[in-house]
Amino acid sequence: MDLTTLIGLVLGILSLLIGFLLEGGTFAALIEGTAAMIVFGGTFGAVILSTPWKTLKRLPFILKYAFLEKRTEPEEMIEQLISLSNISRREGLLALEGHIDKLGDNAFLKEGIQMIVDGTEAEMIEDILNRKIERYEEEILSIGRMFEAAGGFAPTMGIIGTVMGLVHVLGSLDEPSKLGPSIAVAFVATLYGVSSANLIYLPIFNKIKARLQQEILLMELQAEGLMSIQYGENPTVLKSKLSAFLDQKSGKNSEFPGVSANG
Repeated sequence: MDLTTLIGLVLGILSLLIGFLLEGGTFAALIEGTAAMIVFGGTFGAVILSTPWKTLKRLPFILKYAFLEKRTEPEEMIEQLISLSNISRREGLLALEGHIDKLGDNAFLKEGIQMIVDGTEAEMIEDILNRKIERYEEEILSIGRMFEAAGGFAPTMGIIGTVMGLVHVLGSLDEPSKLGPSIAVAFVATLYGVSSANLIYLPIFNKIKARLQQEILLMELQAEGLMSIQYGENPTVLKSKLSAFLDQKSGKNSEFPGVSANG
């Protein structure tokens, strides 16, 4: 599991709880089943209503995408591309076919190498790779936007829960001793809505976008390397080219391009 995601989530929730307790509050005061049902049930219902089933059923996938660490460093990818370039220069492009199975589960790189081996025109390979990158980005964002939507719905559901609670309070004005606790319970719904949006839903969506940005950078790096292999560029030139590409995409300005990158 990605520890930064877990640490951030736990730290955010604990900070709120501990701060509340230090102010004299009690943990029991934060537990309100009706408010939870209104806020979380209403939020999930709104998300389900606004999301196509095809996207909704991929919720387990996007949760795994956000929380489980699966990363290839750009430096490793550069070295792999240089190795493939050396093979193609020594033995020819057709020799790359025997190394496709050694690329692991990297379907993007495998498909690119297969197109090179099959003799597909360079312009077509570049166009296909770029389209795949665009489609992948759109797919991940479309699924991840469920959390963005939840982050927008949750505070509103919290306000709805609070208003419903206050309506009940106003109907019981003949019992002044119960007004304080009842109002406190009513505002728990707002707390649930705002805190879940800003501690769970929106941070998870931002995490998905950050991870996607890293993946897109890696895919663009591979596309650049594949085109260089197709054109038969010297491996030394390829290394410098990919390092400069990585520095440019990472926002670095260095006189001496290196293979370091923001992971």
